Amino acid sequence: MTAVDFERKILPPDQWEEAVAHLPRPLVFTNGVFDILHRGHVTYLARARAAGASLVVALNSDASVRRLGKGADRPVNPLEDRLALMAALESVAGVTWFEEDTPLARILTCRPDVLVKGGDWPVSAMVGAPFVQGYGGTVLSIPFAFQRSTTALLERIRA
Repeated sequence: MTAVDFERKILPPDQWEEAVAHLPRPLVFTNGVFDILHRGHVTYLARARAAGASLVVALNSDASVRRLGKGADRPVNPLEDRLALMAALESVAGVTWFEEDTPLARILTCRPDVLVKGGDWPVSAMVGAPFVQGYGGTVLSIPFAFQRSTTALLERIRA
């Protein structure tokens, strides 16, 4: 099977630094599980992208998701599928993943101009915030436009 055009935006960790270096700045970085993509996710990502010229996203690996304690059956969608869905979004310029508990290594190597998380994350709790602020970057907590949650959606399905 031939690769689909958007799959070029999937950046393996060992190619991350080089690939991101060629993206237009200001560079915006976010991360998360993005297990079952919903309206809240895509609205958040579009707003994150609007904070700069390029948005890059780092996804938790499947093992990393399991360590988050979201449930024994999470993630529902494997990393390969989550990467493809994220890469297919117009607002996303590149997507990678991390095996660790946090995306700090990806943040350190790409040195984003803007670090963003959803409204449930205060700036003071964001991994990498002191690093980004230390070189003059911006750290944003983007308020939720839609109250959606993969966990709540799964609970509704199971009920």
